[in-house]
Amino acid sequence: FLAEDTRHIIREAAKKSCFICCKMGATITCCKMSCHRTFHLPCAPHGQCVTQYFGAYRSFCWEHRPQQALQPRPSQDNTCSICLDTVEDKITYKTMGCPACQDARFHRHCIQRLALHSGIAFQCPRCLNQEPFMMEMLTMGIRLSKRPPSWQSDPELGPSHQRHGRCDAATCLCPGGREHAEADGPWQLWLCSSCAAEGTHRQCPSLGSSKYTWECNTC
Repeated sequence: FLAEDTRHIIREAAKKSCFICCKMGATITCCKMSCHRTFHLPCAPHGQCVTQYFGAYRSFCWEHRPQQALQPRPSQDNTCSICLDTVEDKITYKTMGCPACQDARFHRHCIQRLALHSGIAFQCPRCLNQEPFMMEMLTMGIRLSKRPPSWQSDPELGPSHQRHGRCDAATCLCPGGREHAEADGPWQLWLCSSCAAEGTHRQCPSLGSSKYTWECNTC
């Protein structure tokens, strides 16, 4: 019965189009009951959608996604607390803030990259708050890592145990599953050239043999 249910879900998804790229096979549905928007997970950032990577793993379209309720900034320093480039003067999908100090502002892509590199040490880059800050970021769709910070190395484990070892493609095509990896060929596992926190089999995103680097959607 489970296999039949799975086939039914796949058949139904094949009939739905992504409201972002307009292609078929959109498996993600906005969890707002009255909303019928569907989209591909890789398309979500382009459509300013939010997926919460905890609990029920809920997804929201751009219209129904959670919004940050922050007070006006105490300062007028409109710079990202991470990259120090200019940010928007208000909270948007691309510009986020810390709920604890109410002052830190950062680009979404900057805080996402920091989250993946920081692991269990993830905290506000300005006030260093951790618990409320982490919960807010999770709610806003930032994906966290449960690993130690990338800048720390455990002498007992060694580098080989810290390397990401699974395919994170939206649809993994490997017959051996997401954990299977080969030294070469279509099932060779490539890590993101920027964060090394996500991976994909060479065949899954159809990169082809002419491309030698890959960057995840987050980066």
